[in-house]
Amino acid sequence: MKAIVVADQAAGLAGLKLVERPEPSAAINDVIVQIHASGFVPTEMAWPSTWTDRGDRDRKPSIPGHELAGVVTALGYGTTGLSVGQRVFGLADWYRDGTLAEYVAIEARNLAPLPGDVDFTVGASLPISGLTAWQGLFQHGRLQAGQRVLAHGAAGAVGTMVTQLAREAGAYVIGTGRAADRQKALDFGSQEFVDLDSDTLEDIGRVDLVFDVIGGDIGKRSAGLLRAGGALVSVVGPPNARPDNGRVVDFVVESDRAELNEIVQRVRDGRLRTNIGHVSTLDDAVAALNPTKRREGKTIIRIRP
Repeated sequence: MKAIVVADQAAGLAGLKLVERPEPSAAINDVIVQIHASGFVPTEMAWPSTWTDRGDRDRKPSIPGHELAGVVTALGYGTTGLSVGQRVFGLADWYRDGTLAEYVAIEARNLAPLPGDVDFTVGASLPISGLTAWQGLFQHGRLQAGQRVLAHGAAGAVGTMVTQLAREAGAYVIGTGRAADRQKALDFGSQEFVDLDSDTLEDIGRVDLVFDVIGGDIGKRSAGLLRAGGALVSVVGPPNARPDNGRVVDFVVESDRAELNEIVQRVRDGRLRTNIGHVSTLDDAVAALNPTKRREGKTIIRIRP
């Protein structure tokens, strides 16, 4: 099968290569999925799991990518809950070969059914962005209606999901980003926008929840904006400062079938829009994942036409 692999950690995205690899086989509780579309997060090149297994053993060359939408083609021993020919989408294990390939072996529990009226490209854009936003807001942030949310990176793939889900839950959302991001952040539901290059972040006043995808000095300053009992939720590592009377949660997104079902139902209902910026083929994926200029939205690799 065709697959994208990485073998040179120092090369980063420039080290991506399109090669031929053997098709995977299904272990106990696995399924084999013929991938129709795959999502990709550029920061994967910095994740230890891209290069080593859970025992810290070298696993290069590895296939990156962890978001997928496709069709089940085979079931491993003991697999239940899915069937051959079923459309699925989900989030592959960090420590196993991923989804920038024609086929993947994946635990059945990491997949959810993809309804027939949701395109594979859309399905592949949902797992990391959607689950990160859902878990950060509701599981870790304990968001309640009427609260004020500060959503950093509000025009990005995660930030636009955060904004939409928070608004649906009855929150007031203040988005941040660069000046060029303002209109997109507002279009996806931010009620205010802070240009981090020219506006003063502290002018927004107190908030109940900060969703941080930036970290560094912005994360540190954001901690000081929390009301008593508020939460700073980070996906970029532990913040440099802790709020006086609030919580700090640093988390890594996990696959969850029930949450995937909730997210895709909102897409079907028109309550949730995806933020897809560029779609490429597997043959052109290396160039697409090494853009010469900044791209808005998520890059999706279509594996099958």
